[in-house]
Amino acid sequence: MVERDLNGVFHALADPTRRAILDRLAEGEATVGALSRPFPLSLAAVSKHLGVLERAGLVTREARGRERVCRLDPAALADARAWLEFHERFWAGRLEALEALVGTAPDSPDESR
Repeated sequence: MVERDLNGVFHALADPTRRAILDRLAEGEATVGALSRPFPLSLAAVSKHLGVLERAGLVTREARGRERVCRLDPAALADARAWLEFHERFWAGRLEALEALVGTAPDSPDESR
């Protein structure tokens, strides 16, 4: 996944309203109107949040008559997860190496008292 795609995913995930929308869509598809009900936001504001999620590749919208039905698209989340897992392994290895180095360091003069 290219960096700009990850930037869009992490930008989208940075907002609690958008994360709540994703949580709701994890239960199944929903109309924009149904997604907006739990929030103290206008339908237009929720639609803007959905636009951010859609541009990030996290949500798809489909027209069904007069309604727009939204669905979670987990592919972008899988790419973000892979990026996070890579960096978690990298830093875990670095921290283990540091711990081993610190554990083998000679006692400092303060510790010998």
